[in-house]
Amino acid sequence: MTARITPLADVQRRPRTVALGTFDGVHLGHREVLCGADAVVTFDPHPMSVLAPGRVPPQLTTMARRAQLIGGLGIDELVLVPFDQDTARQSAEDFVDEVLVGRLDARGLRVGENFRFGRDARGTAAMLAADPRFETTVVPVLRRDGDTVSSTRVRELVARGAVDEAAELLGSPFALAGEVEHGEKRGRELGYPTANLTPPEGHALPAHGVYACRANLADGSVRAAAVSIGIRPQFESVLGVLVEAYLLDFEGDLYGQELELEFLQRLRGEQRFDGIEELIAQIERDVDETRRIAGT
Repeated sequence: MTARITPLADVQRRPRTVALGTFDGVHLGHREVLCGADAVVTFDPHPMSVLAPGRVPPQLTTMARRAQLIGGLGIDELVLVPFDQDTARQSAEDFVDEVLVGRLDARGLRVGENFRFGRDARGTAAMLAADPRFETTVVPVLRRDGDTVSSTRVRELVARGAVDEAAELLGSPFALAGEVEHGEKRGRELGYPTANLTPPEGHALPAHGVYACRANLADGSVRAAAVSIGIRPQFESVLGVLVEAYLLDFEGDLYGQELELEFLQRLRGEQRFDGIEELIAQIERDVDETRRIAGT
């Protein structure tokens, strides 16, 4: 099940138990907050895009992926509060009165203990807990092996290629989706044709290298995929950073289709080889290892 995405302006007022937060990544800490809610309220775009555009963190999930993950937890409603200059200037008290009570009729509220909201981030979990109009559950920060489970920590892991460690904190693999586009067809020349993706702007990317992945196709089928992220040092290219996926045991045309990659494990860093034969031999090893890890 995928949660239904509803703009705040289109919400029908009804009694709700609301989980309130950003929830980028829908990691294990977020899931503690989401447990027991029947609606999720978040902001779109990310508040930092308005408050400090130069410091917007790379996003771990698109809103569509977030809705998919939230729906998988049994919650069928994802309400989007538009974040603009008016929202940024709105006081915490007005947000509670106008949005949580006025528009949503929140009877229950679930928030993380470090959640802040409203003008100058003056709204706190303690403020919400003191409001008698709804029952607030303040969820403590989740820790694993002494570290806080946070989107920041997951971004750090993804950025250095530790996608298997990131998956442990996320509760599911880190994923990247995009439309398959035409490339320079280098993979086809090597005997390993690839699907080339352009990830969404501002989305987090794993460190350059080769990864074992699962590829989810638009028709619902799943394939193991050896995925390269980087600038292809073996060849001269003007395309910048590329995401190239070789789908094992697949024949067909994916151009123009949406492809989702779930990252399971980093196989190696990006390399330049002494010749094409050495590169092909390494690709063969990458494919064999991908088949073993992905198990599809």
